[in-house]
Amino acid sequence: MRLKGKKIISLVHHEFEDLELWYPILRLREEGAIVHLAGEKANEKYIGKYGVPATSDFAYRDIKSEDYDALLVPGGWAPDKIRRFPEVLSLVQRMDESKKPIGQICHAGWVLISAKILDGKRVTSTPGIRDDMENAGAVWLDEPVVVDGHLVSSRRPPDLPDYLREFIRAAEKDNL
Repeated sequence: MRLKGKKIISLVHHEFEDLELWYPILRLREEGAIVHLAGEKANEKYIGKYGVPATSDFAYRDIKSEDYDALLVPGGWAPDKIRRFPEVLSLVQRMDESKKPIGQICHAGWVLISAKILDGKRVTSTPGIRDDMENAGAVWLDEPVVVDGHLVSSRRPPDLPDYLREFIRAAEKDNL
């Protein structure tokens, strides 16, 4: 139970990548973390790309960075919707300023791009948004997981074990 008592917020919206949302949530809960979901609306059911549902605990506007130890952004097509909410971008910026672990996988990089926190950072993502990441000032690497300080990024579902190993390590360090 390496993350006992840690509070982690995961963002959600329709068409999230099912594994990229649920694998991290379940793995982090196994380590003792409390994981909440935030969506456009509280208590809203969101459907993943492959039909797996997820119900938000809170609305984006109700999340305060000081209440959480880390942030997860899943991939899929949801990030393109999630990044349109100013309160999400503000949350990402505050988590970044506080150097709290931020995990992003696949297309989730779009949210970090819109929050303007990637300039000079080493990251990875699905190759489909490599140009977007580089145009935001990031140094893009084709690796299963890239850690740059408190930012943990990954490419796609087959990389989830590597991604979660490093995200857990980052969240655990934050506890010391």
